Amino acid sequence: MLSFVLCDDNKVMLEKLSTMLKSIFVRHNIDAKIDLLATKPQEVLDYFSNHSINVLFLDIDLKTSTSGLDLAESIRKYNKDIYIIFTSAHLEYILIAYRYKTFDFIPKPITPERLNETIVRLLDDISCSKKKPFFIRLNNNSTIIEESSVYFIKKEGMQLIFYTENREYKLYSSFKKLEGVLPPHFIRCHKSYIVNINHIGQISSKDSCIIFDKEFEEKCFIGPKYKNYLVEVLKR
Repeated sequence: MLSFVLCDDNKVMLEKLSTMLKSIFVRHNIDAKIDLLATKPQEVLDYFSNHSINVLFLDIDLKTSTSGLDLAESIRKYNKDIYIIFTSAHLEYILIAYRYKTFDFIPKPITPERLNETIVRLLDDISCSKKKPFFIRLNNNSTIIEESSVYFIKKEGMQLIFYTENREYKLYSSFKKLEGVLPPHFIRCHKSYIVNINHIGQISSKDSCIIFDKEFEEKCFIGPKYKNYLVEVLKR
């Protein structure tokens, strides 16, 4: 699921932008949510330090000593992949805004048509990116999962079940099709399991299973055929 954060000093504008985005999510069947409406830069920074954000809408003039440009610069130091979209009536800032790997600059007042165009392009960029995958797209691309949120994938009959911290996602597909698009830290550890090694807390030799970090209770099993390869990958 895509996480959106919106920042504008004008609360009315925030609500209007939020409403338009939610309408676009429904219209295109996009698996996304708006996690934060912020009127101050510090609110965004505080949220950013403890949560994963995929798309950030920023006004430039935030009526504080920290502008939207300053906020984008701070965030870019720690996250190179987040999509930043500026919204502003000050068109003179367009060229400066693109210094921060800006995905788009939407002039105010924002129209539903212009916003829809940006979101459609954003989804296309996620889908067509040739760099290391950052998202996994399911169900004809309508469901978008941030790959780092996936702990493991289980094959159950004709379905693949993606286990994340908050929920499960199901897809009719095969490991053969999936393995070609997954990042290298997703390793086959069993004929019915693929694990994200970045989430491995420990390995139980007694039960031949993987125990994950945090308070994730689900377990991923290790097959004899795959054990040695998994251990070698973890050593590297």
